[in-house]
Amino acid sequence: MRLGVLANRLVLVDGDTAVDLEQASNGRFPADPARLFDTWDTLAEWAATARPDGQRLPLDQLQNPIPAPRQVFGIGANYRDHLAEASGRAVADIGEFLPKDPLIFTKFRSSLAGPTDAIPLPSRNVDWEVELVVVMGRHAERVSEKDAWRHVAGLTVGQDISERVLQMAGPAPQFSMGKSFPAFGPMGPVLVTPDAFEDPDDLEIGCTLNGRVMQKGRTSDLIFSVAELISYISTVCPLLPGDVIFTGTPAGVGAFRKPPVFLKPGDTLVSWVKGIGELHNPVTAGHDYTDDDNQTGDKS
Repeated sequence: MRLGVLANRLVLVDGDTAVDLEQASNGRFPADPARLFDTWDTLAEWAATARPDGQRLPLDQLQNPIPAPRQVFGIGANYRDHLAEASGRAVADIGEFLPKDPLIFTKFRSSLAGPTDAIPLPSRNVDWEVELVVVMGRHAERVSEKDAWRHVAGLTVGQDISERVLQMAGPAPQFSMGKSFPAFGPMGPVLVTPDAFEDPDDLEIGCTLNGRVMQKGRTSDLIFSVAELISYISTVCPLLPGDVIFTGTPAGVGAFRKPPVFLKPGDTLVSWVKGIGELHNPVTAGHDYTDDDNQTGDKS
């Protein structure tokens, strides 16, 4: 099943078009995206065999498919090649740097945006991080790794946009603040249920900046898998239906390039996960953006 949001209404996506979920189900399921998980199990069962009729809608105006999660988690340093570029070591030599547990932060819900929304820059120190995003479909508390995928509603594409100077400001890193400016969490274009993939633990992921490939990897290279992340987080706090987890980014971010490369107004950032789709986000100057900002701030 592939679900999206058009004109603030839930839609079922089929190929290059979609149908309104509420209309196709004769009112059985709501149009409001915030109510998607009220009857998730029933919806998934219905969609598995439904052949919905209705007006076919174009997909050029898709919005964030999960606009109102109660909790938004991010995972740092969760690909071996990204950890290697951050530590300045070869991938084969990062054993001592491998985290024993997932490195977790939060993004604020107000930072979430849609698959074609503009990213306004607050400074000249803003970086990209393409990520696979996991969306929870069922309450998960102290779940085992073997049961974790049963609690997942679906997967989508995300960008964990990061202002690197604020992220590392002060005596303790400010990951949540540096990653929560407006539109610093584009997501979409659709939510895809795990059964749509041959192997949901091994998907191609990547992004381009102005047509140049900056990141390309596979989610099978995660240090902590989707199941491990869900199991670990759920031992600390319950994961709620609709919660999202940004699972980490592969190598190729701008801060560790020589010289560093950061986003600038006029750029176009395209991000993808094979089997889900693409984000196409233009980059603009935000309210506080000036050409005098320091471009060599701390990196992480």
